[in-house]
This record gives sequence, C-alpha cells and structure tokens, in this order.
Amino acid sequence: MLQKFAVLQKIVEVGLVAVIRAESAEQAKKITDACIQGGVAAIEMTFTVPGAVDVIRELAGAYHSGEIIIGAGTVLDPETARLAILAGAQYVVSPSLNTGTVKLCNRYQVACMPGAGSTREIVEAMEAGADIVKVFPGETLGPNFIKAVRAPLPQALLMPTGGVSIDNVGDWIKAGCVAVGVGGNLTAGAKKGDYASITALAKQFIARIRDARAS
Repeated sequence: MLQKFAVLQKIVEVGLVAVIRAESAEQAKKITDACIQGGVAAIEMTFTVPGAVDVIRELAGAYHSGEIIIGAGTVLDPETARLAILAGAQYVVSPSLNTGTVKLCNRYQVACMPGAGSTREIVEAMEAGADIVKVFPGETLGPNFIKAVRAPLPQALLMPTGGVSIDNVGDWIKAGCVAVGVGGNLTAGAKKGDYASITALAKQFIARIRDARAS
C-alpha cells in the first residue's frame, strides 16, 4: 500500500478523482477498469453503494499494484472510516467535517478529505488536520467561490465535488483547485454498459486539467 504522501501526490499530479455510485461490485470493477484505461488517479467508492465495504475490499485486492488508488466516500463518522481503512481504502472523503474521522485517519496515516461549504468550514477542516478539503456542493458554490477563498487562504488545498463537468473543469483548476472529484458527469455511461465512454471522457478531463494548469 502506498504511503499517505504518495497517495496525495498521485491524486494532485493527475488531478482527477472518479466518484463511484455503482449498483454492484461488478459494475464498480468495470468502471474502475475504464477509469484506469483513461488515466484516472483515484476511485472514490461511496458508502451509498450497497455493500460498500466489500466492494472496497475487492477493488483494493484487485488493484493492489498501484494501477489506481482506491478510497472511500460519503464517510460520516470514524466507525465507518475505520471499516473502510481495514478493507483497504487509501483515502477517506466526507461530505462534511467530522473531527473524529479526521483524527482517526491521521492516527493511521490515511489521507483525509472532509467536506466544507464556507470559508469558516474550510479553515476548521484545515485546523482539524485535513489533507485536502473537499469543496461541496460544487454545483451551488462554483469556481468563483474557489477564487475568492484562495485570496485570503492561498495555502488551502481544495478539491470540488459536484457540478464539475467537461465544460467547466478548466475553470475549477484555473481558480486554484488541486484536483476535482467527478461523479455522474464521468461515469454516466455505466448505466447503459458503455464503459468505453468513461475511458474517453476520463482522457478528456485529464487533458483539460493539464491544459488549464499550463495556461
């Protein structure tokens, strides 16, 4: 298993985390394969997926050679975080800040990304020990929120989730995000069995992230 700094480095380097809300372990594996082919850095398996712990365990076992980083999403408390870590999750993402979850992740040196929707919440997450702060919900906040926050808080490492699309991903990166989390706007093809579209979209997302950083 990669050490925490290596996990964070890979996520930031590629800049794209695929947020998975699959209907089954088999579908999750197919999405993960498609993401690997597209160059995605990390999979965020959410706890809204039935049997999420078993899915994380299966994916962590299947992709133990570093092809992709397997993490857990929608983690609301330290109990769930510990289950995810024992199953092999290499990072933990939450929709909001739970200091007990951050403390537990730091205890086991697992990257932690709690959610925040205001400047105050971002600062509180940073003070609690967050590695990256998940800006959520991205749909309502937008890239201009990132730009505004980064003026007084240039040290904040921010990753939006929700509302990130192929059309606006460059705006999020230019605003100062270190990475983006993308769900349905990347993985929608899985519902129709069109996994090739996920690979193609992933490549497009990564290319636009790279171009935005270069500009």
